[in-house]
Amino acid sequence: MTLALAIFGLAVALSAIMTGAWWIALRSGKSGWIDAIWSASVGVCGALAAILSLDGDVPSARQLLVAGMALAWSLRLASHIASRTAASDKDDPRYAQLKQEWGESARSRLFWFLQIQAAAGFALVVSIMAAAHYPAPGLGLRDLLGAAILLAAVLGEAVADRQLSAFRSDPANKGKTCDVGLWGLSRHPNYFFEWLGWLAYPAIALDLTGGYAWGWASLAGPVLMYWLLVHASGIPPLEEHMLRSRGEAFRRYQARVNAFWPGPAKPASD
Repeated sequence: MTLALAIFGLAVALSAIMTGAWWIALRSGKSGWIDAIWSASVGVCGALAAILSLDGDVPSARQLLVAGMALAWSLRLASHIASRTAASDKDDPRYAQLKQEWGESARSRLFWFLQIQAAAGFALVVSIMAAAHYPAPGLGLRDLLGAAILLAAVLGEAVADRQLSAFRSDPANKGKTCDVGLWGLSRHPNYFFEWLGWLAYPAIALDLTGGYAWGWASLAGPVLMYWLLVHASGIPPLEEHMLRSRGEAFRRYQARVNAFWPGPAKPASD
């Protein structure tokens, strides 16, 4: 299989999958399925891109490692979002706000919005692919560093999600803003760890000597994910929703705790 054909096939697959996600979201009324399907599709397509053989050889140890990393990330994230969506009787507030703003054109605009998500997913798949096909023989320290970064990110995001779930399950916290554990260091620790995981692929693929030009494509993952989470579909719409639902209490939380980068909270002001 040629590289061009493989890349084209992955792009078409992601577009088709997100078309299916659009249909499921419309039929179910739960837009949370979109993010679960997107996470799973990026992981599966990324793993396929990782083990893809362009010369007929069996996949190398690095290709198998990177494929496993992509699948581990997507399995945890997709299953978490899917279980949360299945347990809720409400639409995802970010998508609900978008559909309200789009009005009568919501159906068609959601379709094209998800095609943009497919394009973003394709960039992440390319990042995975670039790491998997780094040409150095065997596994080295950089491969182990990449795996360690991804493991730390997956565990950190899982801890943040569990802390938030435990906080919300306590009736005494109804209407309050979670500021315990990692949520006292960052307003969005789950987003921070999500971004951190994408640094695993440049750790493996980047060759500063210029010997592997494709390695620079691995930066697409962390750069794109940072922009999406911090400036586009992550923090901005979620915090707008939190301000509407939590009001002044969330404003005080914003004043004390960093939005993205973990750090000590500021003293509460009177």
